[in-house]
Amino acid sequence: MIKQNLLESCWQAELKDYVTNLAWSTTGKYVAAASAAGELMVWSTASWQVVLQFQTGQAASIDGLAFSADDQFLAAGGQSGTVHIWQMDAPESFQPIATLEQPRVWVDRLCWHPQRPELAFSLGRYAQVWEAKTQAVVATLHFEQSSVLDLAWHPQGTCLAVSGQSGVKAWNCRDWDAEPEVRELPTASVAIAWSRDGQYLAAGNLDRTLIVWDWSNPYPWQMQGFPGKVRQLAWSDMPHQNNAPQLAAISGEAVILWDKAEDDQLGWEATVLDLHSATVQAIGFQPNSLLLASAASDGWLCLWQRGQAVQILEGAPRGFSCVQWQPQGKMLAAGGQQGELLIWKLMSRGRGFGR
Repeated sequence: MIKQNLLESCWQAELKDYVTNLAWSTTGKYVAAASAAGELMVWSTASWQVVLQFQTGQAASIDGLAFSADDQFLAAGGQSGTVHIWQMDAPESFQPIATLEQPRVWVDRLCWHPQRPELAFSLGRYAQVWEAKTQAVVATLHFEQSSVLDLAWHPQGTCLAVSGQSGVKAWNCRDWDAEPEVRELPTASVAIAWSRDGQYLAAGNLDRTLIVWDWSNPYPWQMQGFPGKVRQLAWSDMPHQNNAPQLAAISGEAVILWDKAEDDQLGWEATVLDLHSATVQAIGFQPNSLLLASAASDGWLCLWQRGQAVQILEGAPRGFSCVQWQPQGKMLAAGGQQGELLIWKLMSRGRGFGR
């Protein structure tokens, strides 16, 4: 079954507790990891030296973690309700510039605008947008139906999609006060993701369904039959079939790949990647590739190519918790449920994997 070795071990470290999230800088020069113990660490990939070490000082996890598109800012938020922001003021020097206190709210979702230093984060039944240079709140968006369960900027930065009970709302970034575009569903959307070109929006739902909209069409495709809620989604950066990108979804122990059928009436066709023996925690496509990584509680990190497992990576005996490709696609980071942080790199002969 396993055909080749694409990645080899590069470096590893250890945090105090379950690794909750990972983030790479846009240039790939830094990798950040956060834990359930409230610690945050950032390393330089040139030297693997620690360039930022932060501890919340309380037993509250850090869950949201992201670099801004220009790599000038790093944001982290979590169980304490506090959002911390650092600015890069010199090479390998991160300085704290803002602490946004949100009492009694768990900030578990945050993401930066794809072009501007604007940070969106969950705030109970609201999503808030904060501008880093002016250090001012730009917008406070009321989701109303429930707590915000996920956030995603449109790749062109034209709108912010917010999901929760009863579906998805998308606010126009040029006019935050205008009524949002609403895509209603009879369930809660727990995960949303735009395709790279912004044509498609996918929503993974609590009722074991997956919804995909062509954003120009309010009538979606619906996929069902999942073993549990659809917990995470990932789009490939490149088209695969009928000029559409490939979509991956995780539910329970399964990874499901979706390819668009030639006939719109037939929707999307599924390929089940059935190898994990415990809950799949995270997935991600290698940038500009169709190589997919899946990390699970069984302690396996699987690499998939054209529906086949091509390599199994280990190093977190009690299970993996998260996975993230470097934006340049040359390295892969994974976090473990006992605090392991592992980095693999493409083998020297490995070019064009997954294409």
